[in-house]
Amino acid sequence: MSITRIVSGAALVVILVGTVVFLPPWATVALAALAAVAAAIELAALARKIGAVVPGLLVAVSSATMTLIIGLSPTGTDDMWRGIDVPLDLVILSVTIAAGLVALALNPPGPPVFGAAGVMVLAPFYIGLPLGTMSWLVASHAPELLGWLIAVIAVSDSFQYFVGSAFGRRKLSPVVSPGKTIEGLVGGLVAAMAAGWLVGRWAMPGSPGWTLALLALVLSLFGVAGDLFESLLKRSVGAKDSGAIIPGHGGVLDRVDAYLFAAPAFYVAVRYLQL
Repeated sequence: MSITRIVSGAALVVILVGTVVFLPPWATVALAALAAVAAAIELAALARKIGAVVPGLLVAVSSATMTLIIGLSPTGTDDMWRGIDVPLDLVILSVTIAAGLVALALNPPGPPVFGAAGVMVLAPFYIGLPLGTMSWLVASHAPELLGWLIAVIAVSDSFQYFVGSAFGRRKLSPVVSPGKTIEGLVGGLVAAMAAGWLVGRWAMPGSPGWTLALLALVLSLFGVAGDLFESLLKRSVGAKDSGAIIPGHGGVLDRVDAYLFAAPAFYVAVRYLQL
């Protein structure tokens, strides 16, 4: 592991922890919106590799807007959020119509039109919404919930890599992600369950340990699916990384891919299952 990767990774941890723990909830929402902007621009750049004309500004604005709508949900306990109620249906309709109009204006007839329209509609839901649910955990509940989610996915990812490197023999998805193995997946799932139980004793002391371990297992599976989906997007356009904004780590989309599937699942568990 290179020094550059270690230093940039440590810087990311400092920024995230500093924002979530020491700053008001609105700062976490703002950071999530900024990440949505960067990731959406990277997604647009990937689409352009196959000839689809996708304006980075449009997907950046729509993704950040979706993040803010979810993050600033009026269910929060902070007085700053009370009374904020953005009509989500209006945003969905606007994004859909705008995608069609922009695709019509910028793309000549041909297969890339489907990619352009699809990416413009996909971006706010694939990127903005999940990042919004992560910031919602802090704005509406407590930083500990987001910390638990990050710990579970990060531990799962790390153990998938180390166990897979040491013992991996059978490929999990050789066409989409040749580096992933079934052995690594099993190691990551076991580690995620342990992390869910241990970290949960601090983050959610009122929840039974077995419930948190089971939830961690499910979220880890969603995280793997999110990782594979982003790999599918990159492999489809011949890209190794989504970008190069983070030295040694690639792009923002590369760093948040697992959370884009895991965070909405956790959001549902917290908000609607009363975890």
